Amino acid sequence: MHQDRHQDRQQDRQRGEERQPETDAERRRRRAEFLRERHEAQQLRERVKPRRARAARMRQAMRMRTFRW
Repeated sequence: MHQDRHQDRQQDRQRGEERQPETDAERRRRRAEFLRERHEAQQLRERVKPRRARAARMRQAMRMRTFRW
């Protein structure tokens, strides 16, 4: 699946001159895909490094407690 997207992007770059500027819908779709993949990668990192992830959650919680609304 990942390689298919990579090949699609390469083909898109090769056809760059004939392609119209991307629409807002295409940009939003690509952004949503990127954010999904990023979130998945963050979850994977948390599973692989639980101690570091726990420390990061604790730091985030401390930041939220000390933040003034």
